[in-house]
Amino acid sequence: MGHIKTYATDRLGTQSIVRLLFDFSIPAIIGMLVNAFYNIVDRIYVGQGVDPLGIAGIAVSMPVMMAMMASSMLIGIGANALFSIRLGEGRRDEVEKIMGHAFALLFLVPALVIAVCFIFIDKILIDLIGASEAVFPYAKTYLRIILCGGVFSAMGPGINHFIRSDGHPRTSMFTQILGAVINIILDPIFIFGFDMGIAGAAWATIISQFISFLWVLLYFNSRWTALRFRLRAMRLELKLSCRIMAIGFAPFAMQLAIGVVNGILNKSLALYGGDMAVTAMGIVFSILIVIIMPLQGLNQGVQPIIGYNYGAKSYARVKQAYRLALISATVFVVLFGFILMQAIPGVFIAAFRNEEGPLMDLSIRALRISTLMMPVVGFQIITSNFFQAIGKAVQGTLLSLSRQILFFIPIVLVLPRFIGLDGVFYTLPIADFCAALLSACVMRGEWKKLGRAATGG
Repeated sequence: MGHIKTYATDRLGTQSIVRLLFDFSIPAIIGMLVNAFYNIVDRIYVGQGVDPLGIAGIAVSMPVMMAMMASSMLIGIGANALFSIRLGEGRRDEVEKIMGHAFALLFLVPALVIAVCFIFIDKILIDLIGASEAVFPYAKTYLRIILCGGVFSAMGPGINHFIRSDGHPRTSMFTQILGAVINIILDPIFIFGFDMGIAGAAWATIISQFISFLWVLLYFNSRWTALRFRLRAMRLELKLSCRIMAIGFAPFAMQLAIGVVNGILNKSLALYGGDMAVTAMGIVFSILIVIIMPLQGLNQGVQPIIGYNYGAKSYARVKQAYRLALISATVFVVLFGFILMQAIPGVFIAAFRNEEGPLMDLSIRALRISTLMMPVVGFQIITSNFFQAIGKAVQGTLLSLSRQILFFIPIVLVLPRFIGLDGVFYTLPIADFCAALLSACVMRGEWKKLGRAATGG
């Protein structure tokens, strides 16, 4: 393994942090923005050309899809963080072993999740998530097809993290763009051309994800990298598998919590506002995904920079990378997540259902309320990712879960009892503020430690 020396391992410890963040984050942000269409393009086509209840059906399916995505993040992000730290420490002999374990686990863990979801699909949609009689047929049709391609949808993104840390962020970006573009092309063909309705949207999604998976495998069997997925490295060892999952537990838990929150949220929306409220919030969350995805791209770009330099004990560079990512994230969410959403929400709602009426009015109100605390969301997301990047799973998990578990769930179960449907909407900004406050408290102590380590104190 001593021959493995990509340009990423050379430059991560020496090149300007500004240049590194630009080179690694911009492709990831572009890729995540395009990749956001995986989540929203189906809703756009279904909402405009099939039935608004189809949007509710996809929204109701999201908690299960979040669980599948969480299983991918548990392994992919955890293994990638450990991969970057080991490179920074100069332990190159371990990187392919980490990759091999990631490949095996990315197949086994999502497969287990998918099997459980298939067996209990009716109970999950009706009892846990609260799909109404009108929405259930759309949700079940869509979700059963998505589950068929679930393993590939987990393995593609999970393995793609290694392409970025291998020093090829643009190739990683292309992987994300490839699947999203294919999905966008196939959607109208299947939905309208073949008259498949919401089933066509689901088939377009899993086919595009399978092609992305094939492309990722091609990369690791090409001349572009010396890294390979080797069978001997896929023989699982308990210690390494647990280490990967411990580091990846924070983003896994956060993503899983988002799925749980979505389920509880959908039940609350149905209780206080009916199917129209579920549809409206399905539209709002589609818009919020486009705002959050660039922040995740920024996280993906800064993670190997922070991880490598932390492993190399270059703590001043770690602090600089975090500070720059934080400033970038905050500027973005203030401009696009707050100002635009408050000023012209109807423009964004119209992409899903360009029709005046109660649904449009309710969606606008929900979007404005939901984005009231957007200016602090960037700080919370970047800070929780920071602890994951340096391998501190406990702090990362605490901050990742704080918004969804510690704050959101209790608030959404109590507040609507007093102010009805608006209470559901106001839960989002209140939880955002509380989670950001907790993140500031936890980060303060770590920041002081880094300062002392950087100065040799």
